[in-house]
Amino acid sequence: MDTSKAGPGTRRPGAAGDVWLRPSARTGGDTPPLSRDRIVQEAVALLDAEGADRLTMRRLAERLGTGSTTLYWHVKTKDDVLDLALDVIFAEVGIPDEDGRGWRAGVTALINGWRAVLLRHPWSAALLGRPMLGPNVLARSEYLYATLLDAGLTEPHLTAAAYGLSNYVIGSALMQATWMTNADQEVRRAAREHMHANRERYPALAAHGPLVEESDSDTGFALGLAWLLDGIQAGITGAGEVRRD
Repeated sequence: MDTSKAGPGTRRPGAAGDVWLRPSARTGGDTPPLSRDRIVQEAVALLDAEGADRLTMRRLAERLGTGSTTLYWHVKTKDDVLDLALDVIFAEVGIPDEDGRGWRAGVTALINGWRAVLLRHPWSAALLGRPMLGPNVLARSEYLYATLLDAGLTEPHLTAAAYGLSNYVIGSALMQATWMTNADQEVRRAAREHMHANRERYPALAAHGPLVEESDSDTGFALGLAWLLDGIQAGITGAGEVRRD
């Protein structure tokens, strides 16, 4: 679960990720009776129902029964709202307990939990290129890195492994949330007919490609994750660095 690195360079005010880098909104007796938590909860509901393209500060204020001016007491921009919404859904990803089952079991549980959250909130995977500096994201990223370190990974293999796992779960969830979920039956039928008509040019895809038939996405994801973990295991075992569980 990788996070973007925030550097000291010049940043556009109100840019993605800035909500984590500026002081919290002021509080006091003159603060309107609207909490940031309530704003984020309603934003997640809107995002789940309609997607990120439909989120605007005006529509969010309307759903909250308030004016945009009141909303700006707590969040400065739409980017703030998206950053906060992404972090709050990551609280749904369980951090595995230290149960003695070993690093692979822990990483598998984390990645499967992450995938489940991305699929439960299908707008989220496409936004994970943003700076991810919220406490919920960082806690789970810390677990992933610490677990891989404990298994015996060192740089540059540590970052490569974390990136590989992160990119796998994000890419898988993004594809499933868009094509596999939203494409209607007519589009899928047309895609299958196209592959069949061009089977001499694309024989492997015509016989086995993702457009041929509905696949068991859970099984496919589990197999791919196992292969990634096998590769990580082989790398650290081959280097004589693995710590056996």
